[in-house]
Amino acid sequence: MPVTTRQREKAAAFAALHAGEPFVIPNPWDAGSARVLTALGFKALATTSSGFAFTLGRLDGGVTLEELAEHVEALDQATGLPVSVDLENGYGRDPASAAHAIQRAAAAGAVGGSIEDYDPGGYLYDLPLATERVAAAAAAARGLGFAFTLTARAENHIRGHPDLDDTIARLRSFAEAGADVLYAPGLRRAEDIRAVCQAVSKPVNVLAVPGLSFAEVAAAGAQRVSVGGALTWAAAQALVDAASAIADRGDFGALTARLPLADWFGPGQ
Repeated sequence: MPVTTRQREKAAAFAALHAGEPFVIPNPWDAGSARVLTALGFKALATTSSGFAFTLGRLDGGVTLEELAEHVEALDQATGLPVSVDLENGYGRDPASAAHAIQRAAAAGAVGGSIEDYDPGGYLYDLPLATERVAAAAAAARGLGFAFTLTARAENHIRGHPDLDDTIARLRSFAEAGADVLYAPGLRRAEDIRAVCQAVSKPVNVLAVPGLSFAEVAAAGAQRVSVGGALTWAAAQALVDAASAIADRGDFGALTARLPLADWFGPGQ
């Protein structure tokens, strides 16, 4: 695939973030939210599979790879920030699917992406297969011609198998297979985050939870903190609250928001 200077620069900036101070990578759900998060000073963005599915009126897991690629293109064009992509299970069980998903995301403008070890059929992949999938994704990433940052996800804590030892074993295996960043969504205690970070040699991404501050997560050793679909749901809740007041009481009092769109979306932004 042809690689532009813009993509190379975004990729280098994203990789450099993982060697610097811990940072938050928020998850926009469309081009507008990406522009807002850029204007608010974040340094990189990541897609949310559930949030993007919501924009299409679907549940998480109901989006095709081609639809996701179009979404990534829109985000990439909307912001000068690096964009990493939630590629779910790589849109297929076999390692070749994981590799193809990386290539397709990169062709759409992404400079990073994640592959998880959970199948939409409802089960975790056995560790040998899960590791083989990460290795295939890593090989695809290395063949792109720029520094694509591959994140490997161990899903067991949010899939009914919250075994910290298994999480650590999976993440170690994924690191050996070539992952650049390791991610175990569902860690809710600082001591669990610390145990994971101390057990692996690669930067760790942690999913934000209301009970832990960024400072606490960073102190536990995390390099990167994402929010998943949570910002989408915060925005959707505001919509529900305002619309419910209108439907139930004829109350338009919530319609007072005024946002600096000209500053966020104006020329040069």
